[in-house]
Amino acid sequence: MPDAAWVLNAMYEHENGPGDVSHHEYHQARPAVGSTPREIVPGIDLDAVVVTTGDGLGRAEHPGPGWRRLRWEELARRTGDPVVPDGLLPSHRCFPSATKNGSWPLGIAPPTEGSLDRETWIRLIDILTAHSPAGPDTRCLAYYNPLTLGAVDFDNLHVREGRLGDAEMLYDVSEADLADFSPANLWAEDRSWVLCTDYDLWATKVAGLPALIEALLNDTGVEAVRLPWAT
Repeated sequence: MPDAAWVLNAMYEHENGPGDVSHHEYHQARPAVGSTPREIVPGIDLDAVVVTTGDGLGRAEHPGPGWRRLRWEELARRTGDPVVPDGLLPSHRCFPSATKNGSWPLGIAPPTEGSLDRETWIRLIDILTAHSPAGPDTRCLAYYNPLTLGAVDFDNLHVREGRLGDAEMLYDVSEADLADFSPANLWAEDRSWVLCTDYDLWATKVAGLPALIEALLNDTGVEAVRLPWAT
């Protein structure tokens, strides 16, 4: 396809800042089941953080009151790390200066891995709709990576077909009844654009016409970058 960009999964930061306690340290200090909970980081709803980050695969929602979107560009300016290091793809290898022994501060909910977060997914569908000739009636197909569904049958795979205007609901539908995963691939039936979400990455590659890619790069609701080595 003529052009492409990477849409970065959202991360969030608590209004009290990242703090000094890492996710790893929190899990190590977490009280046993049935014991009295301890407030490790004042003001932070730890349950919201755990639900948001989950196991690193999908299940991403805005953490709620007290949290704000932390753009990759802002964190890059703060840490001195590049948004995406040369030659790499958006993944856990980004922002080494922001982590402690590879673990993020508890006050930052890092990007999801292997799935778009819901906020980004919804905005991305809106942009695709605006840049598809048939708008919401654009016929498209969706494919889920079996690994995100907990599937064991890799020989009988299938895709879903429907309207782009109904694609938001795909975030809550799966063969394994596991909600909150975006499809691994979504593409227009006329092949004018395609989305690819890798199981191990923190971003989704969108390929299509230059007008669509420019819209992604300039939109304030998503954060997208061009990676010359992976276009």
